Amino acid sequence: MTVKIYGPEKTLADCFKFRNKIGMDVALESLKPYKQRSEYNPDKVLHFARICRVEKVMWPYLEALS
Repeated sequence: MTVKIYGPEKTLADCFKFRNKIGMDVALESLKPYKQRSEYNPDKVLHFARICRVEKVMWPYLEALS
């Protein structure tokens, strides 16, 4: 399986989109290092979450980390 990586925010949204295939633990673990980045931008993450139709799934986890 080939996985294309476009950017950290899109990759996070993709992790939640494919959480049933890769596991919810992997999706949640991907949020922690992103939160520690200096370029942390929750609005950009939610933008891609909206595109991937996982905004309602991601929102509680982003809110808990903030």
